[in-house]
Amino acid sequence: MKLRVGTFNVENLLTRHRFENGGRIDTAAAMSLFHFPRADQRDAVERSLAVALEDDKRQMTALAIAEAQADLWMLQEVDSLASLQAFFANYVHRIADHRYGHFTLLDGNDRRDIDIGFAARRDLVTPQAVRVVSHKEMSFAAAGAYDAAALSPFGIRASDRVFARDCLAVELSFGDHSLTLFGCHLKSMNNGREDGRQATLPIRRAEAIAIRHIVKTRFGSGWREANWIVLGDLNGYRTGLGPGGEAVDEGDSGIEPLLEDFAVDPMESLPAHERWTHFRRYWSEERQQLVESHMPLDHILLSPALAAANPRPAMQMIRRGLPYRVPLDPRAPDRSMARLATSCDRYPRVGWDRPKASDHCPLTIDLVLPKTDMPAAGRGR
Repeated sequence: MKLRVGTFNVENLLTRHRFENGGRIDTAAAMSLFHFPRADQRDAVERSLAVALEDDKRQMTALAIAEAQADLWMLQEVDSLASLQAFFANYVHRIADHRYGHFTLLDGNDRRDIDIGFAARRDLVTPQAVRVVSHKEMSFAAAGAYDAAALSPFGIRASDRVFARDCLAVELSFGDHSLTLFGCHLKSMNNGREDGRQATLPIRRAEAIAIRHIVKTRFGSGWREANWIVLGDLNGYRTGLGPGGEAVDEGDSGIEPLLEDFAVDPMESLPAHERWTHFRRYWSEERQQLVESHMPLDHILLSPALAAANPRPAMQMIRRGLPYRVPLDPRAPDRSMARLATSCDRYPRVGWDRPKASDHCPLTIDLVLPKTDMPAAGRGR
């Protein structure tokens, strides 16, 4: 059985025009130029602006999903089941070859209420063949992931919830084949703070230990032979790409527990210059210079059995929805605005910084699913 599985951080797919504790980045720039004597006037204008910007953006997000043509999707940064269903009905299904259903989204732990959603081709499975399990209540202690020395400086206790969002398990039965997806969105790197990656690394490591614990608990001694995938925005990478495509060793990633004698990262089989799903360009106060990096924040990690059945699987990153400021080939020597802005390799109406499909690009993998004797979705454990 063949499947195409995808993960995509769709960047704040919201039913709200702002987060409770502050404005949205995409509306903040324009709103900063105007003065509103009354708060209700400002709120009304911001709502109108958010709707207009969201329509442009979601057309491009839908184009990226339609181009990817995945059978199964795990999506990050979706704020509700209603927004997920509305997005597919009014954007994706207007242009895509596939029709999706089996939508799932469970409220997680994110303080901004951006969660992990799941969608599958409607004709692929029956509703009875899909089983969903949330792990948002799991504590650091229950997962065996509490390191007091590393985590207590954050004010984290052993009884606190280990996941910044959730580990959403979706078990799928295809008759004599089965597959379990573990959708994740690990702790962020603190929104671009220069020291944020290293500062938050102990939390991501604890989350990775917890995911490993969940998989091994689910499948027991047969975890190596089972068909499972850990996928999502893991916010962890060891090697980035600098200007010219130079590989840069960034040190520990935090997701080592998922890769050391556990899952297999098929992205390692790709040419080095293709191993990225996110681009960051920022001013470093420490170095007093601009820093650019292409980073593989999004991952699809395979069980040993799936990796053995798919030694060199086809992977694709759909990058035409990224803004023009992102060099799509890290090796390209010319990164001038004149070169990037006239490259003609984006969807219609993509802008220099916005609108865009997302700040991430979707990542998909084509797999042959081996038959399995593991329990099917919906049966007792």
